[in-house]
Amino acid sequence: MNPILVDKLLKEYLLEDIGRVDLSAEGVFRGERVTAVIVAKEEGILAGLPFASRVFRLLGGDIEIKPLKREGERFKEGETILVISGNAKTILMGERLALNILQRLSGIATKTARLVEKIKDLPVKLLDTRKTTPGFRLFEKYAVKVGGGENHRFALYDMVMIKDNHIKVAGSIKEAVNRVRQIIPPFYKVEVEVSNFEELEEVLGLPVDIVMLDNFTPEQARQAVSLIRAKNPSLEIEISGGINEDNVRDFALAGADYLSSGSVIHSARWLDLSLKVV
Repeated sequence: MNPILVDKLLKEYLLEDIGRVDLSAEGVFRGERVTAVIVAKEEGILAGLPFASRVFRLLGGDIEIKPLKREGERFKEGETILVISGNAKTILMGERLALNILQRLSGIATKTARLVEKIKDLPVKLLDTRKTTPGFRLFEKYAVKVGGGENHRFALYDMVMIKDNHIKVAGSIKEAVNRVRQIIPPFYKVEVEVSNFEELEEVLGLPVDIVMLDNFTPEQARQAVSLIRAKNPSLEIEISGGINEDNVRDFALAGADYLSSGSVIHSARWLDLSLKVV
């Protein structure tokens, strides 16, 4: 992960939160040094520790940071995650952003891990999607990996994904693929989304790398995977659409290479953590 980009984003978040001045910190503090702890108020998997620590360092001052848990480690309710010592003003100015990062990313890692646990014995990978918070994608996708998932394309530049609206504009799946192959360099993978067996049959005769079965039922997905494996064994298969903790194993048993779920990010609940001066 590019540390220059990380710092740029964290500075933007700090500017958003602090603005011109922290009136409370400027008014109350007189150079005091304190020790504060970040404590878990529920159990989960830790994600975001390097970024939360960096928040305090970016604010300057003599700050000592002592993690008591490792990134990716499970913590229990009541456990101390991090001890921060130094200038009171610096610690309290960075409190909210550091907590926001830890709570959000730990929530994503924890939810991802729950889904991964349900399919860990099967040869399928769990992917995230681009359904992320604007400006926070880098960190949210990082948290998915901490939880044991994998990242799909980070942005539109990573690969070609031909979806229903692309097909509608082009007129057909075949025309959309042909247009892409005429323009886009061959080292970029091409994925096509299909929503029924008729579209799938059309894709099987085209020069594509991945087919996405979108909003198929688990039984339909099993049938589709069998058809693809028989006609084009080299084609990678992704299943997407409504995958969650309740049905992830049913879809994983269909035999695809990947399952993609936006829920690991957009439906992840923030974990409850707090910072207290001791």
